[in-house]
Amino acid sequence: MDNNPETAKAISLAEEGSSANSVDYEQALSLTGFGWFHYRLLALCGLIYANTAIGVTILSFVLPSATCDFRMTSEDKGWLTAAPMLGMVIGSYFWGCLADTKGRRVVLIAALLLDGAIGILSTASQIFSLFMFFRFINGFAITGAMGICFPYLGEFQPTVYREKILCWMELFWTLGIIVLPCIAWLVIPLDFRFVSANGFRLASWNLFVALSAIPSLLLGVWLFSFPESPKFLIECGEEKLAVEVLKDIYRANTGRERDEYPITGLKVREKGNAIMEAHQRSIRSFCIHKPKHIRILLGEIWEQTKTLCGPTFRRNTLLACLIQFGITSSYYTLMIWFPELFGRFEEYEKRYPNSSVSVCDVSSIVLDKGNGTTVVEEFCGTEIDTNVYWHTLLLGFACIPTSFWLPLCVHRLGAKFFLIFSLLVAAGVTVGLSYVNNSTQNLVLSCIFEALTSMGISTVYCVMVDLFPTNLRVMAAALSLTCGRGGALLGNILFGFLVDLNCFIPVVLFAALLLGSAILCFFLPSTGTMALE
Repeated sequence: MDNNPETAKAISLAEEGSSANSVDYEQALSLTGFGWFHYRLLALCGLIYANTAIGVTILSFVLPSATCDFRMTSEDKGWLTAAPMLGMVIGSYFWGCLADTKGRRVVLIAALLLDGAIGILSTASQIFSLFMFFRFINGFAITGAMGICFPYLGEFQPTVYREKILCWMELFWTLGIIVLPCIAWLVIPLDFRFVSANGFRLASWNLFVALSAIPSLLLGVWLFSFPESPKFLIECGEEKLAVEVLKDIYRANTGRERDEYPITGLKVREKGNAIMEAHQRSIRSFCIHKPKHIRILLGEIWEQTKTLCGPTFRRNTLLACLIQFGITSSYYTLMIWFPELFGRFEEYEKRYPNSSVSVCDVSSIVLDKGNGTTVVEEFCGTEIDTNVYWHTLLLGFACIPTSFWLPLCVHRLGAKFFLIFSLLVAAGVTVGLSYVNNSTQNLVLSCIFEALTSMGISTVYCVMVDLFPTNLRVMAAALSLTCGRGGALLGNILFGFLVDLNCFIPVVLFAALLLGSAILCFFLPSTGTMALE
């Protein structure tokens, strides 16, 4: 067991406690120590978060690679990138409600397995509309994993470690951003193309999509070896099972026997779950395939939603939703379109090597000046330039300094500082994208944008764990994610339509959204010292 003062204090309180050795959850969790179990859990949740980075940004390489097979115009690409965002809009609240009623672990497993299975299935799609539907389902699934991995990880952490551990998740997001172009670089340039007698086609980009889906399946299987959140079990009235989970954590961290864990009971909250009080049973025991149980669960979801919008939490809920809308719409739109813009810069500079041009002007190379229609054939069959992979990889490397800066300094500077700083600078950088006149300047600003906005998004997730109590935490995160994904949906559709016409408008709009989110962050309460209620 570690020698942390918080642990020593918890031991003292336990020894002075009642004959039943009943203490509150924070004290019981501190007595498990901090060790091997927490490192394994961080690795699992971190890899899940890295996998969501791959799932969210995978279309950035599919867009230029599949242009020929699907005969996509810029508008088609806008709709394709919007499809997973629509799935996220619908899935965010669905998975959040499910996680607050059936448990974090089971929902994480279901979301990961669904994402992996649909991802592999989508590789065989021969029709653009069908492929777009599969990406919709992928977005629906991956948002469940993204929204729940932070609360699931946070509910296992002692207060003294929680904020720092959650901030380390940013490093795993960076890992996903780095791994994705590496996989694409290895697979997409392969000289592979299969065409059957009946016209069935498979190209290297199909293999890339399939390989990117496999980690979801592996992580879903690995998650079976981890327990349900003991804090959630307590909320469900299953204190005895929660103690058994804590004993397992104690044994994993200390190497001692489970019976040596000094706690045999946990203090029960005076006010428990409404369903548990009314029906004298755990909320997890209700079956979603029984109409009567569905009505009860929907009633509980409605009550929790009203609580989030009630006087106690209304302010935090509104702030979380608006901040998520601003930062997510900007980040997910530009991040997905960066490789496409890199490719257009490379193509333009090959044709006109001694000229300078802005991001918005370079997009005109895909327009037929004669009739104003988009010329798909101009890029059909053209391989992605090697520099595009390299530039996208640099986006990931640019996140490494901020990925270490956040967890190492979050206690000293505070989460609010990182949010405000990252969003303000990112807003200025976004405006600057409209004024670059070569690919190098575009790359530098893109790297700064990626590093700061990804850090901002991870910090928002960290703050969310502290803003709401356990019984509302996942649902609050889901509600804010729904707003954020709605912004990303609108952003991708808008950018797809305007990138060839007047891309200055969406760029300025995204900068304004980031600036607005930074201003709203000033009104967030301080976090990191609250109890995990």
